[in-house]
Amino acid sequence: MHLYTMRTPLAADFAGTLEQLAEIGYATVGVSGRHGNSPSAIRQMLDRTRLTAVLEHVGYDIVTGSGLPQALEDVHTLGGQWIVVPSLPGSLHSPDGYREVARQFNRAGLAARESGLKLLYHNHGSDHEVVDGVSLYDILLNETDPELVGFELDLYWAADGGSSDPGALFVRHRGRFPALHVKDMAPNGDFADVGSGILDFPAMFDTARQGGVRQWLVEHDAPADPFASARASYRYLSRLRY
Repeated sequence: MHLYTMRTPLAADFAGTLEQLAEIGYATVGVSGRHGNSPSAIRQMLDRTRLTAVLEHVGYDIVTGSGLPQALEDVHTLGGQWIVVPSLPGSLHSPDGYREVARQFNRAGLAARESGLKLLYHNHGSDHEVVDGVSLYDILLNETDPELVGFELDLYWAADGGSSDPGALFVRHRGRFPALHVKDMAPNGDFADVGSGILDFPAMFDTARQGGVRQWLVEHDAPADPFASARASYRYLSRLRY
């Protein structure tokens, strides 16, 4: 479970929310917002529920600035293996901007590797736009060092942005995608519980091993009932065969 989905109940009862996720059957989480808790306090709550944090979302300005060493230490405290940039400033939305991002990611990725972690980037729909004849996402894929930078592919936003199907990305850029955001799309384009929308997850997952996928993180950006959404998505994925 990517914990952005659960941000409302987490703000009210962080420990209790983790306990309910564990009861549903989730084993790993991605941290996105601490809600006033320290990394060590969150780690203690995770350990009590036998959940494991595999990553944390950290802002671009922190990852590319002086806050990176502390951010890496915090991910270690949480027990994660990836530090993930969730989005980019709008001012960088151009081919030249994304080339600068790639340079910054290579630099931060080297620091992450030296600390025993890996840097990932989480996409949104606009990342898949073609600007001046160039795919912005392809710039990041082609101009970052695979040894230093990977990707947390959000399947909803990849589809929303008109990207090539993830299966093709997994084959073309083998080993670059250790984590997925498994998020479904309703027929009208809204967010949906996984399995209730129009995205073909078996087809998307068919070449996941080639893409290097090791974590499937459920996400819903705006669930009416976060726990009902978490249960429905878990139920669908636990029965899925591909």
